[in-house]
Amino acid sequence: MSTSVDRRPLPRSAASSGRAAAPPPPGRRRRRIREALGGAGFLAPALLLVAAVLLAPFVATVYRSLFGDHRVSTFSGFGNYRLFFDDPVLTRSIENTLMWVAGSVLLPLVLGLGIAVMTHGAGWTRAARLAVVLPYAISGSAVAVVWNFILNSDGAANQALRSLGLGSFAQGWLLEWPGNTLVMIMASTWQSTGVAVILFMVGLQTIPPETLEAASLDGAAGWRRFWYVVLPQLRTVSVIVVGSSLVNGLKSFDLIWVLTQGGPGRQSETLAVSMYQETFLDLKPGAGAAVAVVLTVIVLLASWLYLRRQLTPKGA
Repeated sequence: MSTSVDRRPLPRSAASSGRAAAPPPPGRRRRRIREALGGAGFLAPALLLVAAVLLAPFVATVYRSLFGDHRVSTFSGFGNYRLFFDDPVLTRSIENTLMWVAGSVLLPLVLGLGIAVMTHGAGWTRAARLAVVLPYAISGSAVAVVWNFILNSDGAANQALRSLGLGSFAQGWLLEWPGNTLVMIMASTWQSTGVAVILFMVGLQTIPPETLEAASLDGAAGWRRFWYVVLPQLRTVSVIVVGSSLVNGLKSFDLIWVLTQGGPGRQSETLAVSMYQETFLDLKPGAGAAVAVVLTVIVLLASWLYLRRQLTPKGA
């Protein structure tokens, strides 16, 4: 006599525990809700502050950029944004902004890394590092006043060239494009290299000495050890330096305004200077708002693309 056996597979929960999983008790559910509401309560003031200080003005600027510049503003759609294609001043402003981004990213990165590596671990170089870092503590306007004394037509640079018999190289450093933009980028580099040196010094101090000893045992020394052992461990610091330099290059204003006010003939303007010029001097708030929106989008997009590329794990 044979008996039939039900061989249908049991549900996983039933097979493992012999009974269906019970829902969480109501007390635990209420506790989770209270914790979530408590976390939201702590975050709410910061979110409201960000919305009030950043998001609301940005939305208002976007809204204003869609209207004209007449006393009674009428809706003009994207008319103000067409100025980027029709106005040669804004075209030159974009060119200058790109030059500022390239210079303010590459020069502080290379100089800051080089100075930090050469002075790392040497006690006598503290004074040299202080001389490099000190300009970072000076405001941009003060830096511009110092460099105006140097780059003026009768300034220190031309006088030094004439005293050395090199008067043929003396020129109006701030009077011709693109030379004026290049020397202003050099002035900005003189100020911003200090923070790069500080960050790279911190990064060098966090490198485990065991990795350097292992590289030496494997025969890596000098440039090879720096390229294959030291530099990869400075990746996080490099991301911070490049990211901050990128944003500073895109929004550079004070040094340019004090040195040239965007001249001559608005040839050395960047987008930040053009925004001020259009809004407050030419009394074109619609065009100025459009420049501000484009500049904000460029800053956010460039920062997001760079950080996403650098901070994404390899192979992800």
